[in-house]
Amino acid sequence: MIAPIRTSLSRIARLDRFSIESLPRARWAEGDYVIGEVTALPGSGVGIELADGRMMQTDVGDRLLGAFGVRFATLEATGSWEAIGPDGRMTAMTAAGLFGKLTSKSPQIPTLTELRYGGHVLVAGDKARMRDFALPATGQRFALPVLLIVGSSMSAGKTRSAQIIIRRLRALGLRVLAAKLTGAGRYRDLLAMRDAGAESIFDFVDAGLPSTVCSATDYRRAIGALLSQMAASPADVAVIEAGASPLEPYNGDVAVELLEPFIRLTVLCTGDPYAVVGMMQAFGRHPDLVAGVACNTDAGQALIDRLTGIPSLRLLDPAVWPTLDGMLRERFGAA
Repeated sequence: MIAPIRTSLSRIARLDRFSIESLPRARWAEGDYVIGEVTALPGSGVGIELADGRMMQTDVGDRLLGAFGVRFATLEATGSWEAIGPDGRMTAMTAAGLFGKLTSKSPQIPTLTELRYGGHVLVAGDKARMRDFALPATGQRFALPVLLIVGSSMSAGKTRSAQIIIRRLRALGLRVLAAKLTGAGRYRDLLAMRDAGAESIFDFVDAGLPSTVCSATDYRRAIGALLSQMAASPADVAVIEAGASPLEPYNGDVAVELLEPFIRLTVLCTGDPYAVVGMMQAFGRHPDLVAGVACNTDAGQALIDRLTGIPSLRLLDPAVWPTLDGMLRERFGAA
């Protein structure tokens, strides 16, 4: 039989030899590696992200190796593995292989890949779980200076802003570690940060989480170990993105709490100027800089200034890079 197609949520797993077996519902759990058989093709342009980050178009009958999880995306889709019914119908809720029953979807995104549960992945007779392959704690204490990038929602410009900031830090001669500590698993954002010049990259998938919609206790355990791994990396500054927003159920607030002693600069990316005010009021934090989609025009920047007085930069414009460099040099120094 042809081997299943491994999605990027399986990139941490050593699965050289495994079997596939249907398990009773009582044994299912978040983070289990499972097989989903494609039953309907997705909308145009929707594919599956492979373990190396490449995208692939699927066909009906393909078997995908992904993981059970939860997604709660404000602009795209929501769903959970716990909502899967007796018929075993489920959806690839992200291209990375986050499997669950879709409960809502924005009409602005294409149809997602529909699947049928095809069994659990077993290694030596035991369930293969993401947490079994998580990076272990090293015992080292994380203490790197942090540039934190947060957003009011997904698709607010966080990852693109991170790319530009990483490039500018590298231009100042600083070694950069990049990480994404909350969200729903995708590899592309991490790869974009590496391509921008980050010498080491980490995310919550490395910590054994398919998404960070989980209990705060589980999140702290997983991310605590990951931070100790990050501490062992040679770097001068950590550019850390919190996916989604800290107000959504992705444990962004816990991530910020864990990083608080080390944060030297906070960049807020929003989709519109009013969201800057909303984030400040709801989250109780004042960013050092506003960037992202809200800054695409002079009108947006003028409104941000009028509403908040917080500086904003259109980071896509090279003309502002000297100003950005000055902020980075002030907070992080230069090699």
